[in-house]
Formats: sequence, C-alpha cells, structure tokens
Amino acid sequence: MFNSVIPAAMTVSSFVICLLSALVLGVLTALVFSFRSRHSGNLPFALVLVPPIVTLVIMMVNGNIGAGLGVAGAFSLIRFRSAPGTARELSGLFTGTAIGLACGMGYVGIAALFFLVVAATVLVLTLLRFGENSRSYRQLRITIPENLDYDGLFDDIFEKYTASHQLTKVKTTNMGTLYELTYDLQIKGSDVSKDFIDELRCRNGNLNIICGRESDKDML
Repeated sequence: MFNSVIPAAMTVSSFVICLLSALVLGVLTALVFSFRSRHSGNLPFALVLVPPIVTLVIMMVNGNIGAGLGVAGAFSLIRFRSAPGTARELSGLFTGTAIGLACGMGYVGIAALFFLVVAATVLVLTLLRFGENSRSYRQLRITIPENLDYDGLFDDIFEKYTASHQLTKVKTTNMGTLYELTYDLQIKGSDVSKDFIDELRCRNGNLNIICGRESDKDML
C-alpha cells in the first residue's frame, strides 16, 4: 500500500494513476478547507489544481525531490503578486503541495493517508471552533478631533458597555487634524448596541466610528 506505484521506467498507467489520484485528493482538499470558512473565491480552484501540478513537476524531474522543489518553488513567486491569504488558506496550499509531492513520487497510499489525517483534524477543529475568538470580541475604530485628549476619553462608556477594553493603536489622519483610535473590546452580550454607538458619537463629535470583528487577514 505504501510502496511507489511508479516502476523503474515510467509507464502510462502509473502516470495516469498518480495524476488522477492527485486531482481527486485536490478536490477533496478544497472541500475540506472550504468547510464553514470564509475564503477568497479562487481558493478552491487553486487547491484542486496545486496537487496535480506539483505531481507533474516531480515526475518531470524523475523523482529528484531537490530539483522538483526548486522548480515548484519558482511558482511560489506568484504568491507575491497576489493578495495575502489567511492562515487557513496557506495551510490548504501547503497540504496540496505535500499531496502533490507524494503522488509525484508514486506514493499514492501515503498521500491518501496523509489527506485523511489532515482532513479529520481540520474538520474536528472547525466544528470545535478551535482558535476562534469569542463572538463578543470586537475591534473599534473611532475618529476624534485633534483638540480632544484621547487618554481615558471613553473609559466611562466602555465600563458601561464592555467587559474589557484596550487602546492598541493611535493614528493621525486628515493632515494631522484628526486622530483615529483603535481599541480591542470585549462587549457585554453578543451584539453591539445602538446606545453604545450613540454615546460614542456624542463624545467624538459625530465623526467616523467603525466597530466589527477583526478579520483573519488583519492578524497575519
């Protein structure tokens, strides 16, 4: 089961077996990493094609893993020409690459076993919401005029509506006439109340206020 299906001389049947195995495992990998997750629209497309592409690269260098990785590494330069992905998306791409390497060497059984282990792990962690912040955590961005002292400016409002708060970033905007404050909050309850936003608006002169959950891409 764990022996290579590629004989000393490459045959059509072994080539087809490896390539189709990589493609099937790529489709399954795309389904697993897309389960209950937000992702860019092209992620499943990439996860399907990465394993067979890497498989062909490894086959064309006659199983020389060092040379194969060097050629496959050249494709990674495309990474710098695309939008940054989440940690989950990058993990999916590395999984697809590993499957492609195994299939390219003819170890289809090892590739399948590796996929089953990774898929089971991803599905369990997804169902358990492992590593996710509580739904009560929010990131607040609020703009104030430069004549206001932001130190402790909203503390009384935060004590009323949040369980914890921390000022994490201060940024000047509009040619230095405004400050943009970024807070990490844990609100009381699961939703941001209208009264909370209204009190902030009264305090900051009705300037911009943005409150939402921090995305995975912001944390990379």
